[in-house]
Amino acid sequence: MEKKNRLTKREYFDKVYRHGKSAANHQFVLYYKFQPQLASFRFGVSVSKKLGNAVVRNRIRRVLKEIVRLNAARMPRGYDLILIARKPAAQMTYHEMEKSVFHVFKRASLLQKKEEVPRRD
Repeated sequence: MEKKNRLTKREYFDKVYRHGKSAANHQFVLYYKFQPQLASFRFGVSVSKKLGNAVVRNRIRRVLKEIVRLNAARMPRGYDLILIARKPAAQMTYHEMEKSVFHVFKRASLLQKKEEVPRRD
């Protein structure tokens, strides 16, 4: 994930938690806040120690970042986004996680339509 798309500082997380909106499903909670000065989006992940040891938490974090990186064109511009993993996420495969992440983004009405990529024949 590119550095410009990372939500890094604690103060940024706190602003999104305090002043942002949220949407959730059984596996994830999405907090989001519109930032008109942003040209792109910024993304952060939060995984509690309740989900497992460091190996489990880091795997969830890596998979979520990869899902967002591969679908960056579909992410909303000008938003700070925080994805919080819940307990069921620890047992999910990559494709189940991807489907659940898209579901929570759709619940928040933030996911943009998939653009057709021209084929090279």
